Amino acid sequence: MAAPLVLVVLAAVTVRAALYRSSLAVFIAERRGGRPAAPRAEPGLVEGLALLDLGVSPYSGAIFHETPLIIYLFHFLIEYAELVFMITDVLTAVALYLAIQDFNKVVFKKQKLLIELDKYAPDVAELIQTPMEMHYIPLKVALFYLLNPYTVMSCVAKSTCTINNSVIAFFILATIKGSAFLSAVFLALATYQSLYPLTLFAPALLYLLQRQFIPIKLKSKSFWLYTMQYASLYLCSLVVIICLSFFLLNSWDFIPSVYGFILSVPDLTPNIGLFWYFFAEMFEHFSLFFVCVFQINVFFYTIPLAIKLKEHPVFFMFVQLAIISIFKSYPTVGDVALYMAFLPVWSHLYRFLRNIFILSCVLIFCSFLFPVLWHLWIYAGSANSNFYYAITLTFNIGQILLISDYFYAFLRREYYLTHGLHLTRQDGTEAMLVLK
Repeated sequence: MAAPLVLVVLAAVTVRAALYRSSLAVFIAERRGGRPAAPRAEPGLVEGLALLDLGVSPYSGAIFHETPLIIYLFHFLIEYAELVFMITDVLTAVALYLAIQDFNKVVFKKQKLLIELDKYAPDVAELIQTPMEMHYIPLKVALFYLLNPYTVMSCVAKSTCTINNSVIAFFILATIKGSAFLSAVFLALATYQSLYPLTLFAPALLYLLQRQFIPIKLKSKSFWLYTMQYASLYLCSLVVIICLSFFLLNSWDFIPSVYGFILSVPDLTPNIGLFWYFFAEMFEHFSLFFVCVFQINVFFYTIPLAIKLKEHPVFFMFVQLAIISIFKSYPTVGDVALYMAFLPVWSHLYRFLRNIFILSCVLIFCSFLFPVLWHLWIYAGSANSNFYYAITLTFNIGQILLISDYFYAFLRREYYLTHGLHLTRQDGTEAMLVLK
């Protein structure tokens, strides 16, 4: 399997290197509406580095909102920025590849155990994943990430979302490998970078509890002991990283400039998110209330999903990544690329998906229309912000329906595994499964 992965990596690096040397690199970087990564992309980084070189706080400017570790990383590597972003993408893909490889082994062992214990209905053999079906899934995940146009655009635009994705990928790898310490450290790094990965704490904890064969029961002492240990590792790692940032800058200026910026949403530059148009049109005295309502969306679904998917933490993690990419204040196409890389993992759900063709067409057409409507609005002057926000809403609704469809398919398959494919009523007639 190593040879095909190397070929995928070489193809991905070649595509990126070619785009960096073409005029498209400038086009992608300038079209911040079509490539919506404005608040966390290279122009802000350049300003921050310039201020740092002058001995001025990088957060005294208007457009730099990255963390101190990022600015010090690029302080030494700015001349090799293109190489850094390409290597970061490759590392992300390799981490996802290794994580899914291990996850598939766990799934196969779990299936085998449940079959031996007669937990599955006798007529569901066709729903069981075979080693042959699972063999190429890690490679497909790497392929879906590296050659996804969204990932390529993020890399070429030098969006720091690429680095965030890499940290999350290593967090997922550490979690699936069962390393609580590394999982907590990478989750702390991801939270430090963009705050919203905090919601990934729950699926990671559930997975690690399963690895340790600790029952997920609120009355269990072992459950609370392990939860406190993992939470302590996570919080200690986060405190250490934040203190390191303070010692680098000798200032706490980065906290309001990074996290205050994420939470209060002062920059209403158009992007693929739901915030910018809504708050641009809103009266000022209502904004605080609705900012809170919008921000709660990312965190609100974590507890009900944890209850429903406590036995399936990796699928829970996939859904949570999608929720973050849809409802965060400054989403980018790179965020979408990360959760879409997991779609091959759930290829066994395709038979239960209801609207996959329509939703795929919606997302593809929206992706093409983003730069078109941006050009018509900003450059041609023949459209306005309503056109662009309409396609933004359509894109996000498409994502929500896509994740809902996968969630429905997942629950339906789990029900069939337990109750059988051929359901009957009490009178012996054929029954139809309806999930509400």
